[in-house]
Amino acid sequence: MVHAPFVTATGAVPRAIAGSGPAYREVVPGRILGAPEDRILRVVNWFFWRRPRPVRRLRLRARGEVSDAVRVDFAELAPDIEVFLGQAAYLQLGYFETLTRLIRRTPDLDEKDALSRAAGAALSKHRAFVELVRERGVDPAEAMRPFQAPLDAFRGKTLGARPRETMLTVHITAGMLDDFYLALASSYGETGRRAARILRADPDRDQLARLLGATIESDSEMRGLLSMWARRLVGDTLLVARGALRPTRLDVEDEQRVEPVFTALLQAHSRRMADLGLAA
Repeated sequence: MVHAPFVTATGAVPRAIAGSGPAYREVVPGRILGAPEDRILRVVNWFFWRRPRPVRRLRLRARGEVSDAVRVDFAELAPDIEVFLGQAAYLQLGYFETLTRLIRRTPDLDEKDALSRAAGAALSKHRAFVELVRERGVDPAEAMRPFQAPLDAFRGKTLGARPRETMLTVHITAGMLDDFYLALASSYGETGRRAARILRADPDRDQLARLLGATIESDSEMRGLLSMWARRLVGDTLLVARGALRPTRLDVEDEQRVEPVFTALLQAHSRRMADLGLAA
């Protein structure tokens, strides 16, 4: 059986952007997977098509648990700490902005309350990361500026046409990227431990999950649409995670070290989807 290549939320297949700075991606419509830089997307295909997994697997640490395996594998690939903090701070600000836009779009007071709680939690995390940046003598705006355009582009591509799609975007992408940045945080000593505490703080998205779950249970058409939308979010989200690593291009050995971590992200994503009543 021949499978179609995995695509991103734009309906295209990602390709690496060469050059200096964080390795964000552009998309090439209609491109078939196969080049070396498409390894991350092959991990997605491999996971969802249930191909055999290697015996040796790294894992993301559970909340409150320190994973030495993840620390060792990321130690040489993690970006400079100011880069890490700037990216993390701007990601949280982006979640806040997306959620506040949804607040304005919905007339339902229960939904406004759920969205405002999640937005407040994201803003608190953003402010905590900004404080860590300031403590290092760095201007927070300058620390975040290099990531403004690529992360705004990511958010723009993953905004849904309907409020429920965008709610799901925040629930899925924030969950995956918080997990990934939590794994990266183990590379930065005491500052990393403080960053991990920020990331572990309650994101206050339980009410959003309940709203999504109610829609999924009661509306079969929306259930199918949201399931497809969530799958499309995965590729773009993994590319943001890949772009957070230091080398613009990983060699074969580094790719082999990183692939199990992305597989762990996908496993956590699958559990998150199941909790909502969706198949990954």
